[in-house]
Amino acid sequence: MWVLAVTAYFVLACAISWMVLFPAGREFVLNALAGAGLRLGRRAGALAQQRLRDADALAANGRAAADSLAGFVRRHWLACACGAALVCLPPLAALLLAERPVLNGYESLERPMNTQVADLLQGEQLVPPPPLPPLAFTTAEVAQERPLLASASRDWAMLNADYTQRLLTVFRIMKERHGYEMAILEGYRSPARQDALAALGPGVTNARSWQSWHQYGLAADCAFVRDGKLVISEKDPWAMRGYQLYGQVAESVGLTWGGRWKMMDFGHTELRLPGVMKH
Repeated sequence: MWVLAVTAYFVLACAISWMVLFPAGREFVLNALAGAGLRLGRRAGALAQQRLRDADALAANGRAAADSLAGFVRRHWLACACGAALVCLPPLAALLLAERPVLNGYESLERPMNTQVADLLQGEQLVPPPPLPPLAFTTAEVAQERPLLASASRDWAMLNADYTQRLLTVFRIMKERHGYEMAILEGYRSPARQDALAALGPGVTNARSWQSWHQYGLAADCAFVRDGKLVISEKDPWAMRGYQLYGQVAESVGLTWGGRWKMMDFGHTELRLPGVMKH
């Protein structure tokens, strides 16, 4: 190996010296480089011409096929029109007559409403609790659990009146019977916001616009308040216990609880009124 390295170094030194000291050496090297460049240029030109010929041939074949197809359609236009109608009309009719789909994982189980709770709903009209300060929805912990929550609507007036009374009844029972103070995170959600949340991925929501009851004012996401701060994560044992109780109470007043879905959403409830979102 050592001998080979010395030999290679000696040959390289001789070649460089030959080119530097003798004009014939420089001329030889320059001619060799020029010849190589010329050969490469010719090769590149030949390849470019070949590509142009191939492209022209492909375009000619495409035009011939298009002309042939156009001629066939002109000769058999009635049969082509009937065939297109047979192909297009059934799926078009199915699309126009189809009902809005409900995403997998969002099916609810019908459960009878507690009669005592039903009587309570027919009584006094409950009023929403005082809103939390806006800063409560912008902490790092909240942003990690619920992206874009700061811009969410928490306006109770934009919710369906029946749903509002049921949800407020749940809030009262959770506080008086179980000691959990609750707050609404998001109520009504515009179609544009629904699509923006869906674009964040299935970890946020799978529902696109008009596939969520939020767009109809019939759904809300809620969480707990402890020591003046929002507690959302179910990783907190106290909050997880609260979500289980929340689901039981919500179902007792006739609401659908997201904690029973395949993609569990523990703080979500909705009121599925017939005729609003077609299933």
